This record gives sequence, C-alpha cells and structure tokens, in this order.
Amino acid sequence: MQFHHHGYVSGDPRVQPAAGVGIDRPAELPDEVDVLIVGTGPAGMLTAAQLSQFPGVTTRIVERRPGRLAIGQADGIQARSVETFQAFGFAERIISEAYRITEMAFWKPDPSDPSRIVRTARAVDDEAGISEFPHLIVNQARVLDYFAEFMLNSPTRMVPDYGFEFRSLEVADEGEYPVIVTLLHTAGPKEGQERTVRARYVVGADGARSKVRESIGCTLAGDQANHAWGVMDALAVTDFPDIRTKCAIQSGTGGSILLIPREGGHLFRMYVDLGEVDPNNKGAVRSTTIEQIIHKANEILHPYTLDVRNVAWHSVYEVGHRLTDRFDDVLPEQRGTRTPRVFITGDACHTHSAKAGQGMNVSMQDGFNLAWKLGHVLEGRSPETLLSTYSAERQVVAKNLIDFDKEWSTMMAKKPEEFEHPSDLEDFYVRTAEFPAGFMTEYAPSVLVATAKHQELAAGFTIGKRFKSAPVVRVGDTNPMHLGHHATADGRWRIYVFADPATPSGKPGSDQKGTASPTEQFAEWIASSPESPLAATPSSADPDAWFDLKVIYQQEHAAIDIGAVPAVFKPQVGPFKLTDYEKVYATDPTADIFELRGLHRGGVVVVVRPDQYVANVLPLTATAELGAFFAPLLPEKQPATLRPAAPSAP
Repeated sequence: MQFHHHGYVSGDPRVQPAAGVGIDRPAELPDEVDVLIVGTGPAGMLTAAQLSQFPGVTTRIVERRPGRLAIGQADGIQARSVETFQAFGFAERIISEAYRITEMAFWKPDPSDPSRIVRTARAVDDEAGISEFPHLIVNQARVLDYFAEFMLNSPTRMVPDYGFEFRSLEVADEGEYPVIVTLLHTAGPKEGQERTVRARYVVGADGARSKVRESIGCTLAGDQANHAWGVMDALAVTDFPDIRTKCAIQSGTGGSILLIPREGGHLFRMYVDLGEVDPNNKGAVRSTTIEQIIHKANEILHPYTLDVRNVAWHSVYEVGHRLTDRFDDVLPEQRGTRTPRVFITGDACHTHSAKAGQGMNVSMQDGFNLAWKLGHVLEGRSPETLLSTYSAERQVVAKNLIDFDKEWSTMMAKKPEEFEHPSDLEDFYVRTAEFPAGFMTEYAPSVLVATAKHQELAAGFTIGKRFKSAPVVRVGDTNPMHLGHHATADGRWRIYVFADPATPSGKPGSDQKGTASPTEQFAEWIASSPESPLAATPSSADPDAWFDLKVIYQQEHAAIDIGAVPAVFKPQVGPFKLTDYEKVYATDPTADIFELRGLHRGGVVVVVRPDQYVANVLPLTATAELGAFFAPLLPEKQPATLRPAAPSAP
C-alpha cells in the first residue's frame, strides 16, 4: 500500500485526501447531481463506493430507511465477492470476522430406519482451488458497513442520504440533467414533504419491488415454484453434531433443511422446507409462525433435537425466479438511437431463491460492472455509448444464474426417493462449484471484450472471465504477493506486460546484444506513440491515472536490475514526481505465474477491465491491435478540460 506520494501521511492511510466534490461536500442533498443511486443494498452501495473514487463526479445515494441496515437477510459471500472486497481494501478484515465454509455435509434417511437421519457424505467447498479467497458467511449489514466506510474515506467523502423514498422519475428529451426524480422525505422535520432532484443518470438499486423499475416500464417476468421455505437466524442448544458445518439435510418423512452456520459462533441460519404451496390459498403458508418452523425443523432433524433459545430474524418465502428483459430505460426499438439514462441493478432486475447464495453476490457485480462505466463517461474518459454495454452484459449473467438456481432449488426440494442416484445432490454441488463461487461469468465479445484471436498466448486468463490472480515477487522490495491483489477499485484499466525471456538491459530500445527486446520495443511504443492508450491520459494527471501498467519478468527478482527497467514501468507520480517502484515484478520461484497461467514465453500483454475481467490478450508485437482496441473507448483527442481524475491508487 502506497500513500506518501502526495506528501507525508501520519494518520490512517485508508483515508484518502478529499478532492473535487469531496471538498466542502454539502450535507444536504443537492438539487442537481451527476448520479443518483436509489437504495443502499449491496448493489447500490458498491456502485456508490466505486463512484466515490471519481472526485469530479457528484454522486448521491438515497435510502428510505432513517439509518443503516441493522439485520440483513443475505449472508453468503462467494469467493468472487471476496476478490472484489480485496479491491476495495477490506477483504482481510471481513474474512477475520466471518464464518468460513470449508466443507458441506450431506444428511439423508438411515437405510435401516428412514425415520432417522445419518450423515452420508462430506464435500470440500473448493476442492479445485478456484480462488485463493474463501467462501464466507457474514451478515449483509456488515458488508454495507464496509462499503460505507470506504465511501467516507474516499476523495468524495460520500455518505448515504437516509430518509428519502423514491416516488417517480421522468426522463426529459434534453438538458444537462435530464432525469427528473421525485423523492419523499420519510424522516426528520420534513417528513411527508416531496423533493425534486435532477440527475444526469439514475441507478435503481431498490430491490424486488423496485419503483425505479416501474418508472422505466420494466416488469419482472418468470414463475413461482409453489414451494415454501421458512428461514430463521437462531441461537439454540442441540445434539445435532454438525450444527457448525454447512449441511444439506433430507429427511425420510419428507422435508429438507439447508443449514448455514453464521459468523461469531453460536448463531446459525436454517432454511426449513415447508412443502408445496396451495395456489388457491397462498396466505396460509405465509402465516406460518416461528413456532411452526421450529417444530418442522425438529421433525426433519430426528433423532436429534433443536431447543431454540432466541430468534434474531425469521421469514417465510416462496421460491421464485424472475428476470427483466432489459436493465436500463432504452426500449428495444430505441437501441442504437440513444444511450441509457436510467439503470436497474440487483433484485430490481433479477430475483431467485436464497439456496445458492447468489443474490447479494451477483447484485454487487451488477454494481461493479456499471459504476466504472458511469465514472469514465462522466469524467470524459469514454464516450456515452459505453453505457449501453451494461444491460447487454449483465442480463446474460442473470439469466444463467436463474437457470442454475432453478436446478439447485429443485434438487433441494426433492425427497430422497426422487433422486435417480443417492449421491446426486452432493455430486451436483461439487460439479458446479465454480458457478456459485462466481467464476463462470464470461462476457461475450464486444467493444469491451476482444475475440479469442490470441487466447493461446495466455490460456489461464480467459478473455471475458475474471482475472485469476497468481503469486509473483515485487522486485523493488522483494516481497512475494498476489499480482491481482495490487489492483484496487480505482476505476483504472490494467495492462499487464508478461515479458519475453530477456532481462532489462538499461539501454533504451536494446538488450545486452544491442538488439531491441520485444518488451523494450513494447515499452517504447506504449510510452511514446500517439496511438498508445496512455496518450489519452490528460497531461495534468499522473501518467498512470487512467492506465495501471505493470511488467512481470520471467526471471527471479535477484536477476532483475530495476534501474534498467524501462521508465514507463516506473512512472513519476504526485506533486513531487516520485518514482513508483511497485509496478515491476518477477516470478515466484515456488509458483511460476508463466506456468500457472499458461503464458507464452515469448511474451504476452493481458488487458484487464476496471471491474477485474480480462478484456484482451495480445502478443507484445501487436501494438496496432492494442491501440485499435482502446480507440473506441477513449476520447478522440485529449480534451482541453477534463473533470479531475482520481489520484493514483495506493
């Protein structure tokens, strides 16, 4: 973590200097904003947190509640989300307080006495090692707290505006702030009064009953499974031996339980199968009491007993799978004629069961996908057409999630005798582990994702999928680390240069034999060519303000003379023009990244989006292709005036 590049820092280095709209930020909600986010759920808070890194963008997030969420309904944190938390700087802290899932136990009827349940299998949670991060359980409210802290410490000093309920919006045909939003004060001295705010863009993160969604004419389409579950967060005394292990429990008498231990010890969550729902009398199951849920749980757990001493929260719900046909306000017949002004995220555009633990996780990735695009457009880094990619990319992801969740929730509701093979449930859990962990998302070729023309040069970095980190050694200080962990949520593109076999020569444009090495030729081009993406960076900003360029050599760190590394990999940053030595890496002798990720030894360039997805893979010599890839994503020429860019990330 670097934090002295703007001068000596003696306090908390996570608190960034206030900048742009964060200087003298008004406490009251302004009449005009760049981005208005409705709802402080996971999607809304991540969107706000990412936009808080753009000091020139006025972002406000409103919430009808009078204050922070106290008890969250979601609790499952998949490994992909923990990767995202790493980018926002709180992965280690949330891991330390969370419950970590390492195994899942499967319980079924005892063949000798079907009235009793017995443990039949255990499955390792991440047997294939798909991520270096764990699968966690932690209260949704704590996730929101961490994002709120990140926002407050950001250059914009952002905090949620509580006590505002969204009522309606209208998109005008013209004007600098074309979205007219009507809000209602729900707390404080102005309670009951309406308020109008004008915005350039609006993000609806206001849940399954989204009024923003209604305002743009979208509806959730799908089906109900007519199967109900009671869920409770409880403190209890029990003789069930796996009460602190995630379990799928199927009883011989009918009914199932999904047991999820919670953080902090003692607390656990149970999803208790309440059976089929009478479509002519749905109110009956919805009126199920907590006492009835506990009684049903005891029936399923026989011969074990559950003595519930305290219930922190409980609910009854039906499994439903619904999806909107678009995630923005552009109608099908308008596509290509205008860019969106209003977006919906999370439960506002896709709903599903809680069984696969995907709701909060996929919702946060909605926000991550959208937020940096809004920041780039509003800062003048990219054309408005970039915003059309949000709905196109995320709707496909949501559809795949719903298809998966239908299969998983159906299997969870089956009776043991309905399975073709006794191990079908645990086999499915293991076989599909990568999907619920959040790593099956693969964006299709588009203006943001190249085709797989050169994919064989980096087999382990699949174009369109998330950048899978790997160990390296930082040359400057000889510290071993994960390459991806140095990529913070600062809105920058990443360009990773995996060098050819030559070591840096110290002679511009040549290796030890006097011939320019491919890495040095690439460095010279990206530093000086007008076609280089770096050329778009405003002259008033740090040279790495828009693009984070790193080099990884094939040798171990002791063989690299950092003084001989091309200057473009050691940019001078901050008001004192200090040299950044943290962009030069070598291979880790215990885990060679070139071997781990199938990188071509002749050298390869891997381009990664600000939301951590691989956008392109190119040989070192394909500079024209690299320039052409970024051309439609950047201003045609450097603007005379740009909104202040975010300072280089620590």
